[in-house]
Order: sequence, then structure tokens, then C-alpha cells
Amino acid sequence: MAKTRLVRAFSFLLLPCVFAACFRPAIPISTGPNYPIDVFMSDQSPDRPYTEIQWVEISHEDTLDARQKKESNRMVYRGNDAQTKDLLTAQLVIKAQKVGADALINVQYRYFTSATVEGYTMKGLAVRYRGD
Repeated sequence: MAKTRLVRAFSFLLLPCVFAACFRPAIPISTGPNYPIDVFMSDQSPDRPYTEIQWVEISHEDTLDARQKKESNRMVYRGNDAQTKDLLTAQLVIKAQKVGADALINVQYRYFTSATVEGYTMKGLAVRYRGD
């Protein structure tokens, strides 16, 4: 009888742990996009030796539309969101791959705006890793 109680008590305590181990969050947690080559922003650097190939750059300038104009002394709807920046980084990665890069280092993103236009420039140094 005591043995049965012990098994029941143990099962009762173990059951929530089993359910908790199977739990998956409803919102997937992402660490960011994965690119086919390594990408290091301006404050990061690879831990492997490399040889510089060349700077690659993308840029764009566009006139502001009516939605982006000044509204009650506030500039609204300007800039690029995180998804757009990820797409721009992917475009930069493609350019770096075309010149044979294994990584992009010192990647810099700059956004600018004026009363009539907005734009961005993204650049990075394409590098090739040296053999160990």
C-alpha cells in the first residue's frame, strides 16, 4: 500500500515535468536570418584570418510620397524596418558572393532623409578566408 502511494505521488510530481518538456512556445524565437556567407557588422569581426577582396555597396534614393511628408511637425513612415534591412543585407551578400567572398565584414547601414527624398546606403568589405 505504501509502495502504491509512493508511485502515485512520484507520478503526480513527474507528470507536470513531462508536459513542460514537451512545451513549444506559440511564437517561434528566431536569432535572425542565416546567410550563405558570414556577415559581421561594424562592431564585430571574424576570428579567422582573411584576405580583403573589395568593398561592395548597394544604395537607393527615392522621393517621399504623401504618406511620408511632415504631419503636424512629426516625420512619419520614414526609414526601413528590420525585415527590409534583412533583405538589403541579403542583396549585399549576393554581391559579395559574386566576387568570391566567404564573408562580409564591417557592414555599415546608413539611412538619410530630407524634406523631399529618403534613401539608404549599405556597404561591407568582402573577404576570403585564408586556409588554416
